[in-house]
Amino acid sequence: MEDRRVNIIGATSVITLIIIIIIARVLLKLSNAFFLICGAGVAVIFAVFAFVFVSLSNKRRSKILESQLKSEGQELRIEYSFLRKVAGVPTKFRYKELEEATDGFQSLLGRGSSALVFKGILNDGTSVAVKRIDAEERGEKEFKSEVAAIANVHHVNLVRLLGYCNSSSAPRYLVYDFISNGSLDCWIFPKRESQRRRHGGCLSWNLRYKVAIDVAKGLAYLHHDCRSRILHLDVKPENILLDESFRALVSDFGLSKLTGKDESQAVSTIKGTRGYMAPEWLLEKGISDKTDVYSYGMVLLEIVGGRKNVCLVEDEKDKSKRKWQYFPKIVNEKVKQGKIMEIVDHRLMEECDEREVIKLIYVALWCVQEKPRLRPSMVNVVDMLEGRIRVEEPPGTRMILVDFLCVDDDDDDNNNVTNNNNMLRLDTMYSDQSNVECNSTYSFETTVLSGR
Repeated sequence: MEDRRVNIIGATSVITLIIIIIIARVLLKLSNAFFLICGAGVAVIFAVFAFVFVSLSNKRRSKILESQLKSEGQELRIEYSFLRKVAGVPTKFRYKELEEATDGFQSLLGRGSSALVFKGILNDGTSVAVKRIDAEERGEKEFKSEVAAIANVHHVNLVRLLGYCNSSSAPRYLVYDFISNGSLDCWIFPKRESQRRRHGGCLSWNLRYKVAIDVAKGLAYLHHDCRSRILHLDVKPENILLDESFRALVSDFGLSKLTGKDESQAVSTIKGTRGYMAPEWLLEKGISDKTDVYSYGMVLLEIVGGRKNVCLVEDEKDKSKRKWQYFPKIVNEKVKQGKIMEIVDHRLMEECDEREVIKLIYVALWCVQEKPRLRPSMVNVVDMLEGRIRVEEPPGTRMILVDFLCVDDDDDDNNNVTNNNNMLRLDTMYSDQSNVECNSTYSFETTVLSGR
């Protein structure tokens, strides 16, 4: 636009001067005044041409320099992007990029309490899962926790965070690798009619055992091999994904908490998922890596049994009513009766190995001990599952938490009394939890590992 303006001004000036010279020639003929005006006009015309030439030359050089700088900047951005990918640093995406990648957020993969997950394809052809965090009251906290927890964490059994899209208000977005076989719950729990179209099936026993080890390795890495200990705090089948070779990857770090290596306990005001929360968390006595161990034990029982650890079932006495059933309580009773194989998912009875079943059940019961000091670390769990540590029969547990969770809905008064009594019993058991956790010598290591 500026070039055009310069040209118009120059052309107008030259034409005007020529017209003035012609008029002076007609009126003044060949007098001295005419030659003076003619000489001045020609000089101005040359000056105009020189100005236009210099202006166009400077503009051309500016364009060449700008083009060079733009090319160099693009090369630097490409190199920077390459280095970020090599280093595993998450990329900050623009909202428009994610909208195009997901085709307007059309392909829904799953939903949680405060987030939706969509499938997308980036410009370079990479398949991704885009998590949209919608809840305003927890969105910012979840977003910061998830990015901080997984941004610099790299392990074969943890889902990789590719990037994020932040804004001053909800929603916010997290971009993960797309995991083709979906979540573990689709592969171990029988599908309801409403879920028939979901991707999944019945996972074989060998793959279930492999998944148990994979998840244990992922959690062991978070607890022991990271620069800062990371507590996942939401370990459940829905947050365990399976890739094309059925390798398990732990995902969804929305509730995660970073702690120092020397911190034995931490405090979390956010509550996890019912059925997977350890007693000390319910009682707000502090959380630790043993809190994740408890959740892992619950998942392990679900992997073996192919059923939810807490579910509503028909009342045998009154078919019109339903009551809560706690699967770990059934497992505990079957172990006491010596009927461990009755715990196994009935779809796997012909293929499972009884010795492996016993090992998984024993490890799970060690993990769900109500006293955190009795639970093994995730490193010890990996060693037990891979045969480096002998798995002893776990001590009996009162499972006070069972009575707290398994209450019938038809008797509110009795439930309130039962809940109050159970809360008192639980609170008494954990009243000195901080001292027990730090000073007790009666731990999993002293009861089991000392005799290996």
